[in-house]
Amino acid sequence: MTDEGPRSGWRVRPRLRSVLLLVNVIILLLPMGGIGVLRLYETELLRQTEAELVAQAAVLRSAYENALAREGAGEGYGVPADPEILAPSGDIQPIAARLDRAVDEVLPEAPDPEPTEMPSDPMALAAGAMVRPVMQDARKTTLSGMRIVDSRGTVVASSGGEMAMSLAQRIEVRRALRGEPVSLMRTRVSTSPRPPVWSVSRGNRVRVFVALPVRRGDRIWGAVIVSRTPVDVPKALYAYRRQLVAGAIGLLLVVLLVSILTSLTIVKPVRGLIAQTERIARGEEAPLEVGKGATLELAQLSEAFTRMAATLEARGSYIRQFAANVSHEFKTPLTSIRGTVELMRDHLDEMASEERDRFLGNLEQDAQRLDQLVGRLLELARADVARPGEAGCDAMVVVRSVAARHGVSATGPEAAPVRMAEDLFATVVGNLVENALEHGGDVVEVSVEAAGGLTVVRVTDNGPGISAGNLARVFDRFFTTARSTGGSGLGLAIVKALVDGHGGEVSATSRPGRTQFVIKMV
Repeated sequence: MTDEGPRSGWRVRPRLRSVLLLVNVIILLLPMGGIGVLRLYETELLRQTEAELVAQAAVLRSAYENALAREGAGEGYGVPADPEILAPSGDIQPIAARLDRAVDEVLPEAPDPEPTEMPSDPMALAAGAMVRPVMQDARKTTLSGMRIVDSRGTVVASSGGEMAMSLAQRIEVRRALRGEPVSLMRTRVSTSPRPPVWSVSRGNRVRVFVALPVRRGDRIWGAVIVSRTPVDVPKALYAYRRQLVAGAIGLLLVVLLVSILTSLTIVKPVRGLIAQTERIARGEEAPLEVGKGATLELAQLSEAFTRMAATLEARGSYIRQFAANVSHEFKTPLTSIRGTVELMRDHLDEMASEERDRFLGNLEQDAQRLDQLVGRLLELARADVARPGEAGCDAMVVVRSVAARHGVSATGPEAAPVRMAEDLFATVVGNLVENALEHGGDVVEVSVEAAGGLTVVRVTDNGPGISAGNLARVFDRFFTTARSTGGSGLGLAIVKALVDGHGGEVSATSRPGRTQFVIKMV
């Protein structure tokens, strides 16, 4: 494709300032839309609390009214309702939630109850005593403050305290005793720090109050006052965090789409630069040359840079980690060898033969340790580059050979093919068996199953088991719990590298008395 090819597909191009203006407008609208949604959500939380309080107050009102009727309250009981307040007609008397933080006034904190010299009505006290246990029990679940006042505004039942105190000075109580249902908000003052979003406590600085009159005909028998702090927006958002994360991902996708469209419109990719960066991603050095191209090349350029960065980062990370692990593993035996040589050089003539033999034995053990590490590292390097090929083997033949060499039992079918060279598969099974013998109990079993083109090898021992923390790391390179006895921490890492490289799976499960490694391969 020539440089003119991509250009011919973009006859009409928007100006850069037009694209930037459009993008800025979209970015501006996103947070503005979010603010609007949060405002609507806050109002919905407020009204949800109001609706719940209306329902609770309606139930309490009915219970209290029935209790009063059982105590003998009749048509002449109570005080007259305000004639200007019309009671709803019919059997259905809904009370709609209507509070709005942006419109309705938030009143000051509720004043404290006042003492009263007038005794409460005896029938009201008796009826309140019947309802009070229900209120106190319901408060444990609803978290609402509940009070019932008589026709003079004196508390005759409460979910908390304040018995025989007067609430007549509160505006919601006065209006309810006139016969009007009331919903309002008051400032909530708290000296405690704002609770965390996952706690039951609520940090909203507003409290919702609902007062319903206890009305029989044109007479007011009292009022029910229920209050609760609504859930604030942060706590509600935490409760729906999973849905919000999904929404945020969707919003992120929208932003990415806008960014991609912007990139395709305003950037001039360079085909020559793409070619050079691809060579760098392959490990070749080359100068960067800027050429000409259309917007299609930008995606190619971005992809090439991404691959290059990923390749370099993966190589660098692997080399750093590998070098650190190797230096750590070699440091201990080398330090021991150096110390032993210095000690024998300075005191060889003074040593007894037993001491010389002991130090020479230490040197031999350290040399064997280094030799084992070198061998394991060579096996690991070979495993890292191993890939499936044409070579395969019979898993059962390899398993029987390894089991016989280590003196463990082996069971399985006559044949179980796997797509791995015989020597590599012998390394896999041998490392698992050696690991089981070293860390397991006195019984190690190897079983093979073959069905549907899948071969499963299980190595099981009756040892003490592997802890949950160590089980998650058993396949990590250089991780071992037997370093003092010569363990290198590479055996299971080699197993995983070989199995993964051949498209298989290896896993481990463990409990006290039973540890099992499972290999699944085609």
